[in-house]
Amino acid sequence: MRDVARLAGVATSTVSRALANPGRVNETTRRRILAAAEQLGYVPNAAARSLRVGASNIVMAVMSEPAIANDVSQITSEVLQSAAATLAKAGFNLVIASRSRPAAEAHIPDLAIGGIVRGAIVFGSSELPSYGRRSLAGAGIPIVSLLHDRSAAGIPSVIANDREAMRDAALHLIGLGHRSFFYIAGPADNYHEAERFAGLAEAAAAAGLPDRAVIRHGGLHSFQNGFSCGIDAARAYLARKRRPTAAVSCWDDAAIAFMGTVRAHGVTVPDDLSVIGFDGAPVGVFCEPPLTTIRQPTASLGAKTVEILLQLLDGDAAAVPMKMMLPNQLLLRASTAAPPTAPPRPRA
Repeated sequence: MRDVARLAGVATSTVSRALANPGRVNETTRRRILAAAEQLGYVPNAAARSLRVGASNIVMAVMSEPAIANDVSQITSEVLQSAAATLAKAGFNLVIASRSRPAAEAHIPDLAIGGIVRGAIVFGSSELPSYGRRSLAGAGIPIVSLLHDRSAAGIPSVIANDREAMRDAALHLIGLGHRSFFYIAGPADNYHEAERFAGLAEAAAAAGLPDRAVIRHGGLHSFQNGFSCGIDAARAYLARKRRPTAAVSCWDDAAIAFMGTVRAHGVTVPDDLSVIGFDGAPVGVFCEPPLTTIRQPTASLGAKTVEILLQLLDGDAAAVPMKMMLPNQLLLRASTAAPPTAPPRPRA
């Protein structure tokens, strides 16, 4: 606060009044003080005293807007429920900090620097939030990454074995006799998309299939727009003269919309086409036919992430694994079967 006062050319008490009771300071002076605070990256630190004595019991979950509003999959909410329940048992509360737009990210490092939160869980593969000279990475609180591997950057990470799970699912399809695949891609440059597509490609290579055996479609939609992606993918699939016998989706929402669209145009699942998704969305079992999918270990992901964060809060960093990988589960349902004797062709 003294630094802000010096830069703004006012007394420290004036800075205190401007930040705590803006009406007691004239507008010109208040604006000068706010500009100085912004330039220095200053955040009112009233809660820091509570933090120093261990009174703060709040953990922040940093999330992007698409992660919060993710169509029907409900994966994020399941992970959050598990994390919140595990924190509650340890006497902590969970708050959600949304990254809906870049200009709104200022509050995220402010919560950390100002001592409001004790630690942070970062969801997904977006960059750590920062604003001006303030950043979550430099806030001095424990951070654990969930669903994205940041271990190379020194941030403990809890992830699922997406690549291995997708490889095993694809090998299952290959074992059924499939030799051609239509892959519905997630958003480009996304960690999950890269891992899941790599798993499919590795399975195809292990089976001796040529690169052309996997047709990749998509990459332009976010996970939030899974239904739109699935419909677009279905249209592209239906327009092909020679159609693959298996469709593999990066996530369930796209798989559900894809399957519903191709069935409406006369493609029988699984007789003409096998379809498999990824996430284990609860709604998948109620599809027609029920969707074969890869189930993420949502409860374990949330609980393990919190356990690691609590260890860091206890000062036990040496015992914390830098990367913890949990297994996904292949759920075999009626949307997958052996391929037809000949690849399906467009119907009249």
